[in-house]
Amino acid sequence: MASDNASTPTMDTLIALCKRRGFVFPSSDIYGGYNGFFDFGPLGVEVKNNIKNAWWSDFVHRRDDIVGLDSSIIMHPKIWVASGHVGGFSDPMVDCKETKLRYRADQLFFQSFTFTPDGEGEAMTYNVVVVEADDMDTALAERAAKVAKLLGKQAGGKVRGEPTEGAAIIEFTESTEEQRTAAYGPEATEAGTLTEPRDFNLMFETKVGPLADKSATAYLRPETAQGIFSNYRNVVDTGRVKVPFGIAQVGKAFRNEITPRNFLFRSREFEQMEIEYFIQPDADWQTLHREWIDKCIDWLVSIGLPREGIGEDVHPAHKLSHYSKGTTDLTFRFPHGVQELWGIACRGNFDLTQHQEHSGKSMEYFDEQQKQKYIPHVIEPSLGVDRTFLAVLSAAYCEDEIPNDKGTPEKRSVMKFHPRIAPYKAAVFPLVKNKPELVERARKLYERLQKRWTVFWDVSGAIGRRYRRQDEIGTPFCITVDFDTIEKDAGVTIRDRDTTEQIRLSEDELFNYLSEKIDG
Repeated sequence: MASDNASTPTMDTLIALCKRRGFVFPSSDIYGGYNGFFDFGPLGVEVKNNIKNAWWSDFVHRRDDIVGLDSSIIMHPKIWVASGHVGGFSDPMVDCKETKLRYRADQLFFQSFTFTPDGEGEAMTYNVVVVEADDMDTALAERAAKVAKLLGKQAGGKVRGEPTEGAAIIEFTESTEEQRTAAYGPEATEAGTLTEPRDFNLMFETKVGPLADKSATAYLRPETAQGIFSNYRNVVDTGRVKVPFGIAQVGKAFRNEITPRNFLFRSREFEQMEIEYFIQPDADWQTLHREWIDKCIDWLVSIGLPREGIGEDVHPAHKLSHYSKGTTDLTFRFPHGVQELWGIACRGNFDLTQHQEHSGKSMEYFDEQQKQKYIPHVIEPSLGVDRTFLAVLSAAYCEDEIPNDKGTPEKRSVMKFHPRIAPYKAAVFPLVKNKPELVERARKLYERLQKRWTVFWDVSGAIGRRYRRQDEIGTPFCITVDFDTIEKDAGVTIRDRDTTEQIRLSEDELFNYLSEKIDG
């Protein structure tokens, strides 16, 4: 029986595991990597596909009111003009003139600190700037201690830094020129090196066709939503759908992030799982919004995230997007802190109205029940595949102790993936590899299982060592074919990854057992 000493993994622990076991590699690894891009290895691509397939199955195949779509990555540039991305899809950026680093202004915070020399000298007041952290007080105190050391070297003595009395933590976007002049950037050794926030467009440009002039400019889509909105009319005309209904899409998106960081959390190429759910303009959107929030929470729990780790961040009215009636982010405690995982927004009819105006094509829907035309409003649950992958990894990672072959407690690293998400559902072992009849029987079982699930074949090493290898990659069940299997037709032994308990089942019972555990 496993003794559970589960611990929250650090990001470095997850990154090392991902590369060691073939979940995720840095893109272009042989050339030193390419910042903001990642490649999913043999195990990672299985987990990633399992996440997408589970989402598609639950939100499309098992619902009568949602249909699917797969729109192109490069679309007509006018789509991005209509959506507002060409004119306004930008983040306020701040440059550090000393370090040449660039930061998103809305992720920088500062607080006034008073620095007092221990000996002679007057107290000095500077604003200490840090990148947003889970514990802002600690981050600011640590940065202030470094600034105090710099000032101490200049003054030739020890300097102490304390928050100025009554000083609040302020977002950098709200800073004045005077405050910036007295600010120490996150990595700077001098004050006043941060520029004022300036807009930076996040879309990747490309060229379409033989010409390289402005008329050939196009964009890699920064979101999948506009592919849905621009196809709304086509789906209504061909899909026999009736409001309320949704259109779902899984696909790549690209954003030219200035500071991609925290592994898969913020990258330049990522995938989204997104639904645009169209409702009547006079529908009770608050109730529908709440229902979607609850559905999304339930789904995250169903793939293995702990309910207690999922929070809700309701956007205050003054921070809502101009088109939003209400937005709630589902948050999760990642290794780098509590951050957004799934956004559920009520977008009104802004997008369809914009495309109607810019394209000249009607986006009105004729409601046969109400005998009227209207442009539907939208509820949008938008989830990142890569962030979900990172959340699943974080939730699954565990360190515990189990007895080895001699009964001595032994530490192990185990990925406790939900069976639905695990890269391999089961592993098949012949007890020894030098008995042909044993190997043949095990191989036949393996090939039968292959027809239904992804399974792993392993004949190398002692059984205990094979178990450990499967534990670390998250295989929920290990099946051993031994001498009793072939001599007494006594079935096979199946071992549970999490409890390490073993039971004996016939092959027919095995298939029913796995089906219940994996497919539910």
